[in-house]
Formats: sequence, structure tokens, C-alpha cells
Amino acid sequence: MYARIVTGTTSPDKLDDVIRLWQESVAPSAKQQKGFKGARLMVERKTGKVVSMGLWENESNFLATVDWNSAQVAQFAELFPTPPTVGGYQVVGEAVPDGN
Repeated sequence: MYARIVTGTTSPDKLDDVIRLWQESVAPSAKQQKGFKGARLMVERKTGKVVSMGLWENESNFLATVDWNSAQVAQFAELFPTPPTVGGYQVVGEAVPDGN
């Protein structure tokens, strides 16, 4: 599995706009991508820090979504004073509760 991590910082008063855009645009679009395994959006309300993590079944699916991801990040341009950073990682470990 592969993960794409997008991090950025906005003003705390814009976080609800970031959350809404992610929920209404990014999440539904991600579900349509081949090999998509899930995504999480995390925020730190006091500082305005935002972290998004998307998971992809394999490296091929991950790489095939680079342009798609760039288009998603571009939607947030007016909400972030500087462009978010994007990183990619191979997932090599996972811990989940028993029974899941």
C-alpha cells in the first residue's frame, strides 16, 4: 500500500472552508480513483495546520493519481497562503484493533 500525505497551514478561521471543500470535492473524487483504499483529513484548530492522507492499493495506482492529486490541491489555493507540501510513502506497517 502507498500513502500520499498533503500538509499545509491556513488561518484557523478558514479551517471550516478547508474541511467543507475536502468533504464535498476531494473525498468523493478520491473514491472514484482506481486502487483507492481510504483517506483521512486531520486539522489542528489552534494553529490552522491541515494534514490529509490518502491510501492507494499499490504503487501503480498511487503514481497514476499524481495529476489528479495536483488538481485537488489546486482547489485549495485561495485558502492557503503558501502551497501545501505533498509527500509519498510506501506503507510498511499497520496496527488496527482486533476484529477489524
